[in-house]
Amino acid sequence: MHALRFGIAGVAMMLLTVTGGGAVGQASPQTAAVKNPVAASPDSITAGKEIYLRRCASCHAATGEGGPGNDLIPAAPSLVDDAVRLKTDGQVFNNIKNGVAPDFNMVPFKDTLKDDEIWNVVNYLRSIEKK
Repeated sequence: MHALRFGIAGVAMMLLTVTGGGAVGQASPQTAAVKNPVAASPDSITAGKEIYLRRCASCHAATGEGGPGNDLIPAAPSLVDDAVRLKTDGQVFNNIKNGVAPDFNMVPFKDTLKDDEIWNVVNYLRSIEKK
């Protein structure tokens, strides 16, 4: 029995180490350190805006100031204030790609957007954030 408890504890520690100590979609130190490989050019920002308006504005509003939510989904946070400004590009990318745990009210877009499209959205968000 003692060996079984050690085995379970070892597996749990391994999973925490591999996942960065959090649930899928949560930013790990490795995620925070990821650098944006797409330059924040006018073309990237324009492409990011188009994707944002098509995929994100329904929850976060066209202005990025957040949405009211409804009976099934809580209010979406503002993306133009500290919610995004204080995160690294890698963290924002990760939230868009993998969703936000634990309830995944922010759904993952990894199956519908390519990485460069997500980076374009990150660049667009940076262009509209409040300084």
